[in-house]
Amino acid sequence: MPHAPYRYRFNCTARPRLGYWLLAAVLALASARVAAGQALALPTVELNAGIHLIHAELADNESARMLGLMYRDSLAPNHGMLFIFDETDTHCMWMRNTLLPLSVAFIDNDGAIVNVEEMQARTDATHCARRGVHYALEMAAGWYKAHGLGPGSVIRGIKKAAGGR
Repeated sequence: MPHAPYRYRFNCTARPRLGYWLLAAVLALASARVAAGQALALPTVELNAGIHLIHAELADNESARMLGLMYRDSLAPNHGMLFIFDETDTHCMWMRNTLLPLSVAFIDNDGAIVNVEEMQARTDATHCARRGVHYALEMAAGWYKAHGLGPGSVIRGIKKAAGGR
C-alpha cells in the first residue's frame, strides 16, 4: 500500500509528545491573535519606490512567509509586507485566508520589479514570478498601478533590509 502524499504521518494510538502539544498551543495562540486583528510582531523596514515611502513588515523566515498577511482586515496606506526568500527562484503566492485583495511585486536581486500581480482575497489561485526573484512585496490592491510602478521600477532599500541577502 503506497504512503499517503503528505509529509507527516501521525500514529493515533501513540501517546502524544509534549513538543507536539506545545507547538499546537503556540500555533493556536498565534492564529487567535492574528484572527483578532493583532499582527504578530514582525520587524519593519522602510523602502522607497521613487518618491514613495513604503513601510513593510519583514517576512524573512519560513513561518513569517507562510502566515504573510493572512487574517488581516485592514492595511494602512503605504504599508505592506516584504518577503525575503532563501533562494532566487520563480516563487509563487496565494491568498488562502487572506481577507484583503493585494498586489504583489516580484523583485529581482537588484531591486527591480519583474512583474506585478493583482490577487483576489480568499482564493487559492497562484501568482508567480515570471523569472527568478529573491523578494516579493505585497501592498494593497492596485497600489503599484496607482503609483505608476511596474516592471523595471526599482524598490530601494531592499538589500539593506535583507541584511545583504
